[in-house]
Amino acid sequence: MPVCHGSTPLVLCPLLLSLSVMASESECAADESPHLHLHPHGTEPLPHIAVDYCPEACHHAPASGEIHVTYDHRGGARWRSRRRFLPGGAVAASIRAPAGDTAGLNYNIYLSSLEGSRDMDEIDFEFLGHDKYAVQTNFHVAGGGGREQIHRLSFDSSDGFHHYGIAWSAEAIEWRIDGELIRREECLAGEPWPEKPMFLYASVWDASHINEGKWTGTYHGRDAPYICSYKNVRVPLALSVEEEEDPCQCATAGDAAAAIAAAAAAAVEEVDAGAAKDYILAL
Repeated sequence: MPVCHGSTPLVLCPLLLSLSVMASESECAADESPHLHLHPHGTEPLPHIAVDYCPEACHHAPASGEIHVTYDHRGGARWRSRRRFLPGGAVAASIRAPAGDTAGLNYNIYLSSLEGSRDMDEIDFEFLGHDKYAVQTNFHVAGGGGREQIHRLSFDSSDGFHHYGIAWSAEAIEWRIDGELIRREECLAGEPWPEKPMFLYASVWDASHINEGKWTGTYHGRDAPYICSYKNVRVPLALSVEEEEDPCQCATAGDAAAAIAAAAAAAVEEVDAGAAKDYILAL
């Protein structure tokens, strides 16, 4: 299994310089304290998105680059990039988690070769609604996960925007929050490794039935509607792969149940494989 180096300072290989700071600006979170806004090297703003289900619950404002996903009585929504990206670059976004009692909800940003495919590769950040001071990282190869780690946050993820980035190459994967390296995995000889081109995805969904509510808590909905906001979404357009056809034609509310069921099934398999490992890494 790949070795996690936690937050130990590391010398980055050239392909993983993608998360170096190329430009920065100050922005204020809800508590008015400034934090650094990072633009990973080799990335550009995401120009267009596709919505896989419940498009009425996803608002994209291309002029400002903001995307808002609402979870309420209609359920949630899932958006993605229109193209897959090859290894060797980075993706990043500033995210503000939904406010209020979000127990039961899963909100996220992740790379996946194709959501719901049994042989998908995936690299993710997942927020587990019962704890606003934690985030889970994981990666999957050919449908197999079980590499979860829970990272404690020094802030409430719903108080303001914070920056989340993933750099991925044939040699290593890095996860960063507000520019700080929180996890690094290296490819070891003979070990499985994500290598398929991947879309950038994000969604909000009710995961409270998974592992009897132990993963994300139990959904109450007392503070609905819940809005997860994304901005400054950046992707490595130079490494994008043109799609011959849209791989997911389910942009209607009627297809939401099937899409969510597929995500839930994958999460259940993850839990059965040991997804509830409690690795706690202080930032």
